[in-house]
Amino acid sequence: MTELRTDRLTLRRWQDSDLEPWAAMNADPEVREHLGELLTREQSDASVAQFRAEFDQRGYGWWAVEVQATGEFIGFAGLDEVEDDMPFTGVEIGWRLARSAWGQGYATEAARTVLAHGFDTLELPEILAVTTATNLRSQAVMRRLGMTRDPADDFDDPTAPEGPLRPNVLYRLARGAGV
Repeated sequence: MTELRTDRLTLRRWQDSDLEPWAAMNADPEVREHLGELLTREQSDASVAQFRAEFDQRGYGWWAVEVQATGEFIGFAGLDEVEDDMPFTGVEIGWRLARSAWGQGYATEAARTVLAHGFDTLELPEILAVTTATNLRSQAVMRRLGMTRDPADDFDDPTAPEGPLRPNVLYRLARGAGV
């Protein structure tokens, strides 16, 4: 598995020591605000097992993110194939960080290296990003990455219940458009 590095971060394979802080993130209502229900420890652990299996199968996926200076696990960043029930296809970039890591530029930093890997190594023609219409922090990261939104691409997430998680926005970045 490829490990990615930035000036401050290491994106690496998931370790068993990540399970506890990952479960704490998934039990945090602020972290999960735009994602849906809180996850139990079992659901959280199962998600890591799925991340590991998908990475082994495809060669890319969700990397665990740690701060190089401290070795602290702070979340994930990576690439995933768009779910079959979405109204578009492709490969999506994403990130999720612990609240203690918010506001430090880590999401943008991690996402830039993930985009570079997706375009330069995987030779993807385009990378997408999706979030709820109300998730302004993630949309700001998408814009900092040079991604663009066409409101005609906005959609209601068919997997989300009626309410604030249903309206979603779609951002795009084509290879060669800059990272």
